[in-house]
Amino acid sequence: MSDSSLPEPERLIDALGEADVRLGLFATGGGSAAISHLASTPGASRVLLEAAVPYARPAIDTLLGGTQESYCSSRAARRLAVVAWQRVCRLQEAAGEEPVKATGRGVGIAVTASLRTRQPKRGSHRVIVAVQRRVATRVTTLVLEKGVRSRSEEETLAARLVLGETAAACGVPEAAPEPPLRAGERIHRQIAAPPESWRELFAGERTVVAAGPAAEKQPAVQPTAGGLIFPGSFDPLHEGHLLMARIAEEIAERPLAYEISVTNVDKPTLDYLEMEQRAGQFGDRPLWLTRAATFLEKLVVFPKSTFVMGADTFARLPDPRYYGGSTAAASRAVRAIATKARGLIVFGREQDGVFQDAATLEVPKALRDVTYFVSQREFRLDISSTQLRRRALAGSEA
Repeated sequence: MSDSSLPEPERLIDALGEADVRLGLFATGGGSAAISHLASTPGASRVLLEAAVPYARPAIDTLLGGTQESYCSSRAARRLAVVAWQRVCRLQEAAGEEPVKATGRGVGIAVTASLRTRQPKRGSHRVIVAVQRRVATRVTTLVLEKGVRSRSEEETLAARLVLGETAAACGVPEAAPEPPLRAGERIHRQIAAPPESWRELFAGERTVVAAGPAAEKQPAVQPTAGGLIFPGSFDPLHEGHLLMARIAEEIAERPLAYEISVTNVDKPTLDYLEMEQRAGQFGDRPLWLTRAATFLEKLVVFPKSTFVMGADTFARLPDPRYYGGSTAAASRAVRAIATKARGLIVFGREQDGVFQDAATLEVPKALRDVTYFVSQREFRLDISSTQLRRRALAGSEA
């Protein structure tokens, strides 16, 4: 079954206008016909604020702050949708309108696709559409039957999926019905609709949120001074992290809490599905979700606390490259850490095939004076989250 038509554009634009939403759309090639379909319709400017086709990988990397492990994936699509949402929010605020972060009108949409080419593909033909709103993250995957449609037909199908998911996420699914599929083809959706506290964190209305079972009982709980904090991306959490936490608790003689910043200096904010997946790894272990992307921001959120980290993170603390290249700013940061942190517990780690002993790093004396260096005898486990992600990705694409 195939259908070369796209939804009637005036009807879709009118429905989105009635829903009072503002859209930003990124298409990395496949599905880009949805842009012209929307933009060529009278009245589209009141709905569609921005649309772009970051086709080459460097264009995607620029938007997402670095090389991606997979360019046609749920994660890449969700990251692009978050960037689109953030840009819509900025455009609305720059226009002097009521902030869409608060109203929930902003919608970020992204599509990544692997479609038919001149040379047969080894992997599947697939389309992945992500939609980000303040209230939810929505990601939809469609794996196509190979060899039964032309490239043009696959492109049209991808565009239909983009328009349909946009309409559905905005509460007007009748304006753009789902595309017709062949027997055996199925649309798979994941929707993460978190509690209001997570939405406030995502939108920048809060700085810190407790996650996990304990937080459900006390949603308004805040960090207290003098804690033992283990910051990280934990992507994924692995046995090395857990062993570091146990050793740190023995050294500090108090319980530890983990921290994940949903913001990054040069990367998109974590979407709700990503937040759920990472937070879900910790079970009953205490976890804070924050917007403290830098260590100096963490000192404010967790005053007079002891921080646990690896040698690679410790080495960055006094490095001017992480302070805009300013030696003076790096020196001020070192003084702030030395005076505001209760202490640092630093573990060695493998770096480029060589174990890096944190005690051998050249760092200012002020940092050394507040640091406990964990020896190789106490801890050594050559494992990294990057290695685990690569293994998982290789397995999913096999």
